[in-house]
Amino acid sequence: MAGLLTRLRSWSSLLAAHPARAVVVAFAVVVLGGAVLLTLPVAAEDGSATAFVTALFTSTSAVCVTGLAVVDTGTYWSGFGEGVILALIQVGGFGIMTMASLLALLVSGRLRLRLQLTAQAETKSLGIGDVRRVLIGVAGTTLIVELAVSAVLALRFRFGYGNGFGEAAYLGYFHAVSAFNNAGFGLHADNLTRYAQDAWVTLPIAAAVILGGIGFPVMLELLRHRNRRRTTGRRNWTLHTRLTLIMTAILLVTGTVLTCLLEWTNAATLGPQGVAHKILNGFFHSAVSRTAGFNSLDIGALHASTLLMTCVLMFIGGGSAGTAGGIKVTTFAVLFAAIIAEVRGESHSVVLGRRLGPQVLRQALTVALLGIGLVIASTLALLTLTEERLEAVLFEVVSAFATVGLSTGITADLPTTGQLLLIALMFVGRLGPITLVSALALRERTRRYELPEERPVIG
Repeated sequence: MAGLLTRLRSWSSLLAAHPARAVVVAFAVVVLGGAVLLTLPVAAEDGSATAFVTALFTSTSAVCVTGLAVVDTGTYWSGFGEGVILALIQVGGFGIMTMASLLALLVSGRLRLRLQLTAQAETKSLGIGDVRRVLIGVAGTTLIVELAVSAVLALRFRFGYGNGFGEAAYLGYFHAVSAFNNAGFGLHADNLTRYAQDAWVTLPIAAAVILGGIGFPVMLELLRHRNRRRTTGRRNWTLHTRLTLIMTAILLVTGTVLTCLLEWTNAATLGPQGVAHKILNGFFHSAVSRTAGFNSLDIGALHASTLLMTCVLMFIGGGSAGTAGGIKVTTFAVLFAAIIAEVRGESHSVVLGRRLGPQVLRQALTVALLGIGLVIASTLALLTLTEERLEAVLFEVVSAFATVGLSTGITADLPTTGQLLLIALMFVGRLGPITLVSALALRERTRRYELPEERPVIG
C-alpha cells in the first residue's frame, strides 16, 4: 500500500511539473470514462450493450469535438446516451483543465498556482494573473452564446416544423451546444441537409460555429475592448485578434466563392437550388468546413475538386485556444508571412506592422509539418486497410486530424484498425501536436553552448 501511494505521488508530481502532460492525461481519462458509459445497455436505444470500439470512437469524437460517427446519433443512442455525448461535447469544448480550474474557483474562491498553470496551458492565456478572468469569461461567453442560439433554433423547430415545445427545446439546445463547441453532432440521420434552404436554422448554427472557432482569447478581447472603443474611439486590438479576424474573414469568403463555383451545376448538391440558396449553402459549407462537422450538402456527392478544397480549409482550421481544430489560422498566416519575407529577401517576417520573432516561425513550422506528416502517414496506412478511393480516405483523415467531423460516408465501413487510427488522429488533433509531444517528453533540455554555424544548400 505504501508503495502504491509513493508511486501515485510520483505520478502526480510528474504531471504537475508539466501542465501540458496533465491536459493529455485528463482528456484520456474523460474519453475512457465516456466510452465506459456508452457501452452500458441503457445508452443504446435497443437496450443492448455497445461494442467498446464503437463507444470509444463516439466518446473520442465527442470529447475532441469532432463529429465523426460510426453509428447514427439520433437513432442508435437512447436519451441517456445522447445526454452522455452532449456532456462530453461540452466538457471537451470547454477544456478539461479549464473546467477543473473553474470548479476550484467556484468552490474556494481562489486558484492554486498549480491549477493556474494547468489552466494557462489549456486556455493559452498570456499570464497567470489572467487565468481567473479568462475562466469567468469563457464560462459566461459559452453560456450566453449557447442559450441564445438554442432559443432561436427552438423557436424555429417549434413554429416552423411543428415540433412539441420539449422536443424543439431539446433539438435547439443539442445543436447549439454542438455548434458552439464545433462538434458537428446532429440528431438527424441526414445531419442538416433537410434544412439546406432554411436560413433560420443554418445561419444561427454557422454563427455559433464561427464564434466558437475564432477562439476564446479573441472573443474576450472583443468584449473587453468594446467599452474602451466607446471612450477612446480606437480598437487597440492585439496582433493575434486582428490576424485571427482577418484570416477568418478571408477564408470564409474564399471558401464560399470556391464552393459555389465548383458545385454550382452539380445536380446532387447546389445544382437544383436557387441563387440565394446556393450562396447560403456555399457560405454554410465554408463556415463548417474549417471547424465543425455539420453539413447541409451531401458530402459524398461533392466533386473531387471540392473535396480537395475542403481538405485545405479543414487542415487550416480556426482560431487558437478555441473549439476549432486544424493547424489554426494564425499558423497559416505566419507561414505565409515567412514566405513573403523570404521572397523579398527580408531578414524578418512582418505581419500587420509587427515583426515576428524567430520562435514564432519555428512553432508554426513544427505544427504544420507535424500535421502534414500525420495526415500523409495516416492516409497511407488507411489506404492499405480499405479499398476506398484516395480522395475519400484523404478527406476522412484530414477531417479526423482537424477535428472537423465531415465525412464522405466511409467511417462506419472502415475496419476496426482503421477506426482506431481515426481515434488516435482525433485525439492528437484536439490536443495539438506540440502539446502532445511536449507532454510525452520525459525531460526538457536547454543547450548551454553554441555550435559552429554552417549553411547547407537549399533548393
